[in-house]
Amino acid sequence: MAGLEPLYAWAQAAISRPQDALICGVHWELVRHGYRCLGAGDEPGPDERKSELLPTGWEANKEVYTLRYKSTDDARELLLKAIMVEDSMILNVMDRSSQKVADVTLAVSDYINPEHLDDFHMVYKNTEELRTRIASGIIAPLGGPTEKAKKEPEAEKKDADLPRDYDPLRVPPRQPAGTRAPSWPSPLSPFAVGGEDLDPFGGRSGGMIVDPLRSGFPQPGIDPSSGIPGRLPPGAVPPGARFDPFGPLGAGRAGPDPDHLPPPGYDDMFM
Repeated sequence: MAGLEPLYAWAQAAISRPQDALICGVHWELVRHGYRCLGAGDEPGPDERKSELLPTGWEANKEVYTLRYKSTDDARELLLKAIMVEDSMILNVMDRSSQKVADVTLAVSDYINPEHLDDFHMVYKNTEELRTRIASGIIAPLGGPTEKAKKEPEAEKKDADLPRDYDPLRVPPRQPAGTRAPSWPSPLSPFAVGGEDLDPFGGRSGGMIVDPLRSGFPQPGIDPSSGIPGRLPPGAVPPGARFDPFGPLGAGRAGPDPDHLPPPGYDDMFM
């Protein structure tokens, strides 16, 4: 029962009977389910505030313990009366706002070892059963603030698959389905500028030099590595290398090349 140990150490000086130890256990179960103690007695006192600790004078009456609690959301206020009848403790709890009443009877010896009141690690037994009795006999009939807390994580879990910056009003990027976004080089790297043009294998996209064989436009079926008749012998271009042809691809032009003729009206052999 995590959290009960420091509470028991804080209250140990006031624990002199087995029912005192049982009240500590019951009190901590109410704290675990979202309640905080306001004080002892039927009526509120001055300057009361919610606390996880037991109030001053909580153990004054060994036959009838009276404690008041309020939920963390301030929706419920409980009045707890623990009445000793021989070796049993009758827990009577009333919700003051709804007037609902719940009660549980606990045999003290089922949960407390009276010979180990000074040792927290040995004083309690059957703690899981005690938790179940408090939850089913008091918390469930009256309804606790934990019911609201249980619904909130479900709403969070429902949207857990959405990114944190998800905005349903944002227009999605107009990128065709099944395509990959271009991998732009880092603008912070001084060596990234022109890196695509310096890649001899042409493995990266982009750059300022257009490779006609990888430009995406329809090209004649040509493999530079096999040579270009009348221009390059076979093997002059390594397989897969970037190739910038010197002249138009495909069949040669019919007749003289206009670039080899002098301009009209000029008769200068040095032109």
